[in-house]
Amino acid sequence: MSPSHWRLILNGKSAGDDAVREAVHALRARGLTLDVRVTWEAGDAARHVGAALEDGVDTVIAGGGDGTLKEVAAALAAHDGEAEALPSLGLLPLGTANDFATAAGLPDEPAPALELIAAQAPRPIDLIRVRADGAEHWCVNLGSGGFGTQVTVETHEGLKKVLGGLAYFVTGLSRIGRIEPIQARIHGAGFDWTGGFIALGVGNGRQAGGGQALCPDALIDDGRLDITVVRELEGELVATLRTALTEGKVAALDQVAVRTRLPAVTIDAVAPMTLNLDGEPVIARHFEIDCVPDRLRMHLPSDSVLLRATGAAVSR
Repeated sequence: MSPSHWRLILNGKSAGDDAVREAVHALRARGLTLDVRVTWEAGDAARHVGAALEDGVDTVIAGGGDGTLKEVAAALAAHDGEAEALPSLGLLPLGTANDFATAAGLPDEPAPALELIAAQAPRPIDLIRVRADGAEHWCVNLGSGGFGTQVTVETHEGLKKVLGGLAYFVTGLSRIGRIEPIQARIHGAGFDWTGGFIALGVGNGRQAGGGQALCPDALIDDGRLDITVVRELEGELVATLRTALTEGKVAALDQVAVRTRLPAVTIDAVAPMTLNLDGEPVIARHFEIDCVPDRLRMHLPSDSVLLRATGAAVSR
């Protein structure tokens, strides 16, 4: 079995998960060196990644949701060196919504998820890099603003424990009649849009907020960002958005959205706005966002729709 040395960086909320413990013991029994490190507070994931690099670990696994994946990937991407010189990246989906894992087609049970990492060679993947107010941020899945961001922020922890990803959907429906548009200019090479939007997706992956498919055609290895701008709603467009949320209809989304694909995009908002990067809220008026091709290597299903080999054909 290759690689020979793995390190699982496990979100502390899942430290007592019996299924995770059993899956880890099963792989160890087959001769794989698999260390486990648990995060407790901010900065732990980065420290664990740093230690993994020093120890020459072959594969780092993020055990948690989209936020944990982002933290681990960001810590890897922050280090110098090409993707081939860094440990490969795996994901053990243990979050509330697991938006990235769902879109990528990763198993949702610990044992099959770890088996996939063992069976599938890592593939080069792109990352989203965001610069705002002098700081640099990394994102694996999707940056969202407006409606999707408010849904994520406002969804109650207790509701998430009871309903899981459905909690985001319930919260989203409750907000439809009171969405305040954000005034901004969004522009890149050959694209320039100005107006009020109620939802924004800058996608490397396809969905966020518990299943909101804001960027339904995004690929993780095409060197491009998928941009979806849902403009402010009037009259029947509110009902159209409700249909898009309840039934996940891409066609309905297309009726209320402006969509494009760019290597980089700039957002200039009239007032400070929040951009949610896989669970990390970043507040600014000016965002410079670019796709960094082939920044990491990740273990994904060979038939994942996020990969160019199986997703829509897109030229680099």
